[in-house]
Amino acid sequence: MPERLVIIGGDAAGMSAATNARRSRPAADLEIVAFERSDWVSFSACGEPYYVSGDVSPIEALLVRSVEEFAKSSITVHKRHEVIAIDTAARTVTVRDHLGGREFTVGYDHLVYATGASARRLPIEGVDLLGVHEMHVLDDALAVRRLVEQRPRRAVIVGGGFVGVEMAEAFLANGIETTLIAAGDALLAGAFDVEFAARITEAVRGLGVRVETGHRVECLHGEAGRVTSVGCGDRAIPADLVVLAAGTVPNVALARAAGLRIGESGGVWVDDHLRTSVSGVWAAGDCAETTHRLTGLPLNLHLGTIANKQGRIVGLNIGGADEVFPGVLGTAITKCIDLEMARSGLTEAEARDAGFDAVAVTFEATTAAGYWPAARPMWVKAVADRSTRRILGAQILGGATAGKRIDALAMAIWNEMTVDALLNVDLSYTPTLSGVWDPVLTAGRVLQSALGPSATRPR
Repeated sequence: MPERLVIIGGDAAGMSAATNARRSRPAADLEIVAFERSDWVSFSACGEPYYVSGDVSPIEALLVRSVEEFAKSSITVHKRHEVIAIDTAARTVTVRDHLGGREFTVGYDHLVYATGASARRLPIEGVDLLGVHEMHVLDDALAVRRLVEQRPRRAVIVGGGFVGVEMAEAFLANGIETTLIAAGDALLAGAFDVEFAARITEAVRGLGVRVETGHRVECLHGEAGRVTSVGCGDRAIPADLVVLAAGTVPNVALARAAGLRIGESGGVWVDDHLRTSVSGVWAAGDCAETTHRLTGLPLNLHLGTIANKQGRIVGLNIGGADEVFPGVLGTAITKCIDLEMARSGLTEAEARDAGFDAVAVTFEATTAAGYWPAARPMWVKAVADRSTRRILGAQILGGATAGKRIDALAMAIWNEMTVDALLNVDLSYTPTLSGVWDPVLTAGRVLQSALGPSATRPR
């Protein structure tokens, strides 16, 4: 009789685990059942702003794989089925069928906890007014797109993170007067150093977004049940449409009730194989804790890249492998119109807080040879450790093609390269795409100047 793998959550981490477990073990050896409480499985949440903007259509384009396609691989997926309890002693889960209006119990040999995260609910009046939406699941994107098609004049976005910046682009693309409200002193303040985030904020303002920083939204005002303005102190910012993008929180209530250990970061604690504190239960994705590769400190990051990689490792390990998840750097990128922003590793502030003797440099460059008409300005901040000369972090802001250079710098950080080694990497060159000194190499060169010559051979 085959073992049974039960998966709670039908998106990136959960379905990646299902797919890789199936590749490792045939249906005769392992039955796979996934329960998803929503109407959607295996979708790209990161693509939602581009559906709202109208660049991607229909909404089904954001679906990676359907229930029917999973069934062809002998993976059973139940939509609108919510796991409401886990009995780790009996190895069962209780499921509420929202379609059939019943509850039932299913046993498991292996359980994957992949419940993801939910939009942070702001504790303010007016969040239930018409015209107010979060931006997290596909239903949110559908609702906001319908409002955009009604040609609203003014939109307000509450939250100065990555989603907020991307939604600003979506609204600008539709000719909507857009205000972006951030509680911090700058946009993306948690991901970039203070002065770099300030540079990003001014650049976004230059695109035509009204950016309000250092403000906490206190309430939403409405008339006849529909939002009309956003209250900040004694000000009321007019709004026909409001998107709440104040971050996300891991869905761990079910895990806590089942006795699973919750980590310091707020995510479900896992070891390096992504096993939880309870035998037979694994966790992956936005709900799970991970560790920073450079500091070893726990953190809970909500990125699709991490969720898919963790799901893969869980699936392989259930299939009999001995795979370890090596941690993360928090590499991230976004864009607003033709402005790209990216980061990886530690900011200067984070490096100092972690005990590194950090040296940081910031310089301006161009995305192509300076004489090339399409070349755009870009700025790079790079951080290194004085004693080891290792690259610790990087931040990028610039025009088209600037941002993806973060990947080369992430590789350098991941592989513990020194500034001297980075300087000598044999990168490609053509004037239409880069200067002869690509900004990645320039980061090594400028850092080397700040540190002084190395006493040892580059590695």
